[in-house]
Amino acid sequence: MPNSCPPPNPHAATPIYRQVYLRFRHAISAGRLQPGERLPSVRALAAELNLARGTVEAAYQMLAGEGYVQTRGPAGTVVAPLLSPTPVDAGERRLDPPQTFPKPAALAPMPLQMGLPALDAFPRKLWTRLLGRTLRQSGLDGLVYPDPQGDLALRRALASYLGVSRGISCTAEQIFICAGYRACLDLICRSLLHDGDRCWFEDPGYFQARRFLEQARAQLVSIPVDADGLVVEAGMVLAPDARFALVTPHHQSPLGVTLTLPRRQRLLEWASSQGSWVIEDDYDSEYRYRGRPVPALKSLDTQGRVLYCATFSKVLAPGMRLAYLVVPQAQVARFATVAGDMQNHCPQLLQATVSAFIEAGHFARHLRRMRGLYADRRRYLVDALQAEVGEHLQLDDRAGGMHLVAHLAGGLDDCTIARRAHHLGLAIEPLSSWYRGHGQRHGLLIGFTNVSSREQAAELARRLRLAMDL
Repeated sequence: MPNSCPPPNPHAATPIYRQVYLRFRHAISAGRLQPGERLPSVRALAAELNLARGTVEAAYQMLAGEGYVQTRGPAGTVVAPLLSPTPVDAGERRLDPPQTFPKPAALAPMPLQMGLPALDAFPRKLWTRLLGRTLRQSGLDGLVYPDPQGDLALRRALASYLGVSRGISCTAEQIFICAGYRACLDLICRSLLHDGDRCWFEDPGYFQARRFLEQARAQLVSIPVDADGLVVEAGMVLAPDARFALVTPHHQSPLGVTLTLPRRQRLLEWASSQGSWVIEDDYDSEYRYRGRPVPALKSLDTQGRVLYCATFSKVLAPGMRLAYLVVPQAQVARFATVAGDMQNHCPQLLQATVSAFIEAGHFARHLRRMRGLYADRRRYLVDALQAEVGEHLQLDDRAGGMHLVAHLAGGLDDCTIARRAHHLGLAIEPLSSWYRGHGQRHGLLIGFTNVSSREQAAELARRLRLAMDL
């Protein structure tokens, strides 16, 4: 611990783990601890201060979560190498972080973050080999202006994959490669949306899509979600003339329920009769841990009303910024014109490498491996949470997905818990913040894909218990 800082005061109102955290943070911000300098080991500092190891670990995790330090395994914990000193108020004692925090040296994900695949399981060696081979074999086609719809080989590979895995009959001509899911929404809005068009939006629903559509000047109509998915009849009452409906039918975001077949049929009937469009966000359909996979809504679309969106962010890596959109045949020309105007291109080398990854069978093998891995990691976290805080959480037992939904008992506030968890280095999200209208439910959204062991799961569950102030 920095020599110039007083030792923790067991009689102070501030918890001891937070006192330790603040001492180091002040020393780093003031420049007394330099970038790259090694911190004492958890065991050594706990022995020196006569504290429990868990107390010191909690302080170090807070520092790591905010980017002040980096853990380097056997090499210990060091001050983030690229961090610049930024003075802070020595009297600061608030729970909420001040707005003058120095920017973290790296955007490393926090534990339990939603929406991230298992970063430690990405096939780096194979990917590097394919990337190099693709680069060596590329010719003049890689140097000219790319096709605004995306690499043809990748679109053909995707058409074949979707036909087998999602029951979608489409051609490469109907597929558009986009720089992420929001780029898919952007292409849809530029092609079909008019200012003020009404759009059914699941409540609760994916907040990033909600923000984008609001910025695109769509008029969102919140439609409730129950155990059978989007309540289609409610949409037909609230906004029967809506021009769009954005849905996550396979694994509703964030509740995880599946849109039942009768409701899927009713939704398509409504879209056909109104001449409306259904945007299907099929964001993590690859991950189902029991039962048979549910076909895509697009596979039932006989009238050409569904715009199908999917992404490689959940199955490979979000840093690729690679997604794709399948449009009805009758709309291909319109979308192609808009895509040409947008110049929404993804790197040609990246697209060609993904194409090779799929065509060689690596993609299917990778998905099989990840399903097994995620089933194990999900079980690690469920067991740890039930053992540590099971009496205060009700975990939804869903068949798939990449996160857990934990409903809170006893009137606990999810926003307060999520804020405290963030200070303890946990990227848990409050369920209530995903609601747009009334009827909010309090709960926690907890990613499990990067929980690599039972021991790590147990440690994270203990930290969550601290955040819940139990």
